[in-house]
Amino acid sequence: MTSPVSDSAERRRPLVVAIDGPAASGKSSTAKWVASELGMRHVDSGALYRAATASALRREPDSAKWTEDLVLAASSTVTLVAGETTFHARLDGAAAEAELRGKDVTSRVSLVARMPRVREWVNGLVRQAAEGHPVVVDGRDMGTAVFPQARVKIFLVADPWERAKRRLIQRFERQPTEAEIAEETDTLVHRDAKDESQTQRAVDAVLIDTTYLTQEEQVARIVALARQSQRASAG
Repeated sequence: MTSPVSDSAERRRPLVVAIDGPAASGKSSTAKWVASELGMRHVDSGALYRAATASALRREPDSAKWTEDLVLAASSTVTLVAGETTFHARLDGAAAEAELRGKDVTSRVSLVARMPRVREWVNGLVRQAAEGHPVVVDGRDMGTAVFPQARVKIFLVADPWERAKRRLIQRFERQPTEAEIAEETDTLVHRDAKDESQTQRAVDAVLIDTTYLTQEEQVARIVALARQSQRASAG
């Protein structure tokens, strides 16, 4: 049984809202919005995996030659910089958002995310970002390996077709065709299979199926859970 002292210490810790889920489930955009609503900073662990992948591509374009040592060495150029509302991944000190979101990185990021020591490196940076500050974090392992004691844990899911459609709307800034959605759905299903071991739901995470929810509705649900936790810790 947890002692009253440890219960009190836990309540005094800065709030962590941990959001997990498969690729294209809307974790990052939802987490940013939730953080804004709560007046907290957002930490996107996925951006660090993308930054590690981009840095490895700069060093060795042939990903078949990548080893954990090569990726970790290349990632020495990656930094996580605190902004007003979020933390930004930088390559050689410079913003590289287009590079991080490009196809070359997207097609290889799962490979990097499966490397245990790279995951340890990412998780360590995320924990450092959260030290002493209330944060909303999203990505892989957030509610399990990184913040197992987080007071609010969310696991977002959605139908692959809907996830594919949303991703393409964001990418193309237009309504995609059914053929485009079908192709992207196939890509996501394969990605889910690759990512399965790194995308586990914590046993105490709240499952939110966003297939038929607007983003505003899913944000409202998470914000309500966070505020409930804040009230409980203040009591």
